[in-house]
Amino acid sequence: MAIYLYFVKDCNVRIWGLTPKERTEKVLAGIATPVEDLTSVGNSDHVLILRGDYVLEDRLLKQIASLSDCMLLVRQGQNRVPVAANVSGAMAKKAEAAIRAAHEPAGADGLARHSLESISVSFDQKLRKFEPPFAVQVTENTAKQIERRLFDWSYKGVTDLVTKWLWPKPASWAVRQCVRLGIRPNQVTFAGFLLVILAGWLFARGYLGCGLLAGWLMTFLDTVDGKLARVTVTSSKFGHYFDHIIDLVHPPIWYMLWGMGLEYTGQYHLDISPSILYWLIFAGYILGRLVEGIFQWYVAGFEIFCWKPVDSFFRLVTARRNPCLILLTLFYLSGRPDLGFLGVAFWTGATTLFLLFRLFYALYEKSRHGSLKSWLQEIDWSSRPYSLAIRWFTRSDAVSR
Repeated sequence: MAIYLYFVKDCNVRIWGLTPKERTEKVLAGIATPVEDLTSVGNSDHVLILRGDYVLEDRLLKQIASLSDCMLLVRQGQNRVPVAANVSGAMAKKAEAAIRAAHEPAGADGLARHSLESISVSFDQKLRKFEPPFAVQVTENTAKQIERRLFDWSYKGVTDLVTKWLWPKPASWAVRQCVRLGIRPNQVTFAGFLLVILAGWLFARGYLGCGLLAGWLMTFLDTVDGKLARVTVTSSKFGHYFDHIIDLVHPPIWYMLWGMGLEYTGQYHLDISPSILYWLIFAGYILGRLVEGIFQWYVAGFEIFCWKPVDSFFRLVTARRNPCLILLTLFYLSGRPDLGFLGVAFWTGATTLFLLFRLFYALYEKSRHGSLKSWLQEIDWSSRPYSLAIRWFTRSDAVSR
């Protein structure tokens, strides 16, 4: 059964370089085929009819596309107006008329009515967060606000403290410049890859300060490329795997090259053999990543850092690249970069032990209850004031009651 895509009304205002219609077509590429005339839709086919002056969040679009014989209504003042419908070709004209008139059709037409509150896509497993879906009308006056909303949506909810609190504002500016200049996400990722190599070489040669500058710039670009891809809907399989392979491989190599640079320049003054620290970092990092993978693919189906609030708080400081770079930077500035190397080794081992404990506890809980759920799926929104975990890791301000 074919699914077609048809727009009612139009809007030339651009959001992150795309009109609402262009954005929607990119999000639904491979799912629905655009048509300009409803007469080309057969009675047995299905057509997704959308307001061309609305931006619907990506998850919401795909959810509506997966449902048959339904209509999405959003609040506009005191009224509810239809902005999307997935109907058969036989119902297309009636649904189009209702959306064009911005009036909910009356009578038993067999269409299930959905609202933003009734669409169950609030827990975003990919971005590790709770955020209700949104559908907003695009005008010249609302464009900047919608761009901010889309950028915020593109951000992971559960992540490290640097990405969460330091990078958002400069990353938003950088993404805007990339859109203006026509720079694509893969180009940003490749620049980050070059910085990975440069930072590693500088660490190995003992130019630790310059290496840290290159490393921090790389981590910033690692934030920018993902956000740029999401807000402009230009993600690709190559870019996804290229970015993730870089992120997965380079951190322990950086730390070991840092240690080699200390030895090369005579700045290593610890009694413990550096080879012990090399093995602790490498083994701890690999084991920690394996624990995360086992939890997601075998135990629960979602990331370990989304299981309980303590796991989400732990993700802020766990021994990933950015928290470890903080350790290296602080000890470098204090004049003891060798203690930074020791700190990374110790913290890698400690956080891996904590992850192992959480994995075994999760296996125990699964044996008792049969399955695990993320705390982000079981939030009690009636409790006020909200907990610190809710305030930090969700968009509680966007929840409708």
